[in-house]
Amino acid sequence: MHTEGVAPYANPKYKDSFHVNSFFIGKNVRHTLAAGNGSYTPIFLSELPILFKRNLLPLDFAFIQVSPPDKHGYCSLGVSVEATLAAIDNAKQVIAQINPNMPRTHGDGIIHISELNTFIEHESDIPEVALGEPDEIEGKIADHIAPLIENGSTLQMGIGNIPNAVLSRLGNHKNLGLHTEMFSDGVIDLILKDVINGNEKGINSGRSLATFLMGTKRLYDYVDDNPFIEMRESDYVNDVSVIRQNPKMVAINSAIEIDLTGQVCADSIGSKMYSGVGGQMDFIRGASLSKGGKAIIALPSQTHSGISRIVPYLKRGAGIVTTRAHVHYVVTEYGVANLFGKTIKERVKALVNIAHPNHQEQIERAYFEAGI
Repeated sequence: MHTEGVAPYANPKYKDSFHVNSFFIGKNVRHTLAAGNGSYTPIFLSELPILFKRNLLPLDFAFIQVSPPDKHGYCSLGVSVEATLAAIDNAKQVIAQINPNMPRTHGDGIIHISELNTFIEHESDIPEVALGEPDEIEGKIADHIAPLIENGSTLQMGIGNIPNAVLSRLGNHKNLGLHTEMFSDGVIDLILKDVINGNEKGINSGRSLATFLMGTKRLYDYVDDNPFIEMRESDYVNDVSVIRQNPKMVAINSAIEIDLTGQVCADSIGSKMYSGVGGQMDFIRGASLSKGGKAIIALPSQTHSGISRIVPYLKRGAGIVTTRAHVHYVVTEYGVANLFGKTIKERVKALVNIAHPNHQEQIERAYFEAGI
């Protein structure tokens, strides 16, 4: 799983005792792949619970964190449900930290204390991820995305300055819904303003749906015992057949680089693994199949060091998370390219037009000279 906070077990000096296998590589364990004490298993977030349910990845122990039990003996998994229930159901032993700082969330993540083989009571802070203010480029990207979102749309977006910037521009929208693998603090004000109310969702209407949460204490306090927030397993939240039931489903995802035919690399820098497949493909496909839906890849046109992120061809060893056939909208600070139904030549032209002007001529020439 993606984890936050310190990870002392990932220290290479403990490699004889611990080997870290990540399904989504966080910065706290990224060094393990180069150091040799870590591995990466690429998998859709929608399919992750299957590894445990089918015993494809046998579990001796599941270490989990829960809220204190209520008067009936039920604890909550709080901010992290995704594949945890499948782990609990299939592990030989379940060991829990009962943490009074873990919020009680509604949905799938309610377990009885009798399901715990062992537990300890220990108070610790839930790791927080605070966002900075979007910069000018991120603001311009958000300015292009916001008009694509119609009233009555249901949103999927991750954490980061671009999603946060988009949310800040939706204050005058009406009847938006939320069906997303995760969300952060940026949605709270829109919920309080009744912009996000879920009234026009096709499934789980009147509720906001997620499988894990990541943000600040404000978010964790807001979701505590809040029935508007429904936490479900990732094989439900990220199921394409479920997602597509929301009309006007809008999925906003990011990329490390994208080639001129529309192939999206989102989990590696060349052959160096950086993050993971996650739920991008689940939601890109679900939004594409939704009535009136839009699948969006958003990224700055170049890196901070001035390297174009729209490229004639992906770096050697780069992984394709989203195929060229799945990509619809690509957005940079220079505009929107809609690739759906476009030929390869039309795609090249559209993506060159939203590349950074410093690179447009170079990447177009390199593409055609390569004879791809």
